[in-house]
Amino acid sequence: MDLKDLRQLTEPELAEKAKQFTQELFNLRFQMGTGRLENPMQLRKTKRIIARVKTIQRELALAGDKSTAAKGI
Repeated sequence: MDLKDLRQLTEPELAEKAKQFTQELFNLRFQMGTGRLENPMQLRKTKRIIARVKTIQRELALAGDKSTAAKGI
């Protein structure tokens, strides 16, 4: 998943993506443990996607805090 695509998602969609990729990471780790994982680089790619999603979630949270601070709430 591309960074540009992730930035177009809403907060609930990002939370769902994070959940999906976390589940995928679990499955990949399970396959690695049983010796059935064909491409070990998939673990690294999935971890990086999860980090990107969490970074975007954090950016949105900080942007939301600034907008409420600007309004004086």
